[in-house]
Amino acid sequence: MTTDPKPGLLRTGARALRGLFIGLLALLILFEEWGWDPLQRALAWVGRLPVLRQIEVLIRLLPPLAALGLLLLPSVLLVPAKLGALWLIANGHRLLGVSVIVLAKVVGTAIVARLFTLTRPALMRMPWFARLYARWTRWKSELLERVRASWVWRASRALKRAVQRRVAQWRAAIFR
Repeated sequence: MTTDPKPGLLRTGARALRGLFIGLLALLILFEEWGWDPLQRALAWVGRLPVLRQIEVLIRLLPPLAALGLLLLPSVLLVPAKLGALWLIANGHRLLGVSVIVLAKVVGTAIVARLFTLTRPALMRMPWFARLYARWTRWKSELLERVRASWVWRASRALKRAVQRRVAQWRAAIFR
């Protein structure tokens, strides 16, 4: 009796794909973690302008479903920019296309971060959203704990601190 190697191969492939997916998701979450607060603060600073301050007051007053729609709007509006970037890449303008994708990601993250800050109280009034948000934050915290406990993370943090110390020493030597 021979055993079929395909089920084991499928299981191994599925595990590899799951690992790849979780790895990519971890990178995305780390980017969001890194960029979310600073970008949100930058837009909050811009939001101090009188006209934008009034718009932010109106956003805070939105009912839950309107707040959800507004929160999803930047993702929809950035689709044409991302498609344009893919067109640029396909037509030989790789650097420009990748730059457009990165810029769209940074701008989109900044806008969504600010909008989420403004709409979160309304969104949390929807029970399903509050449950999903609690589950998401718990899962994200566990993932970040695992990433931060990894050798790669600890080594990169040590390298970053060493570079920061070296830059501080150079600045001190130059500006004496």
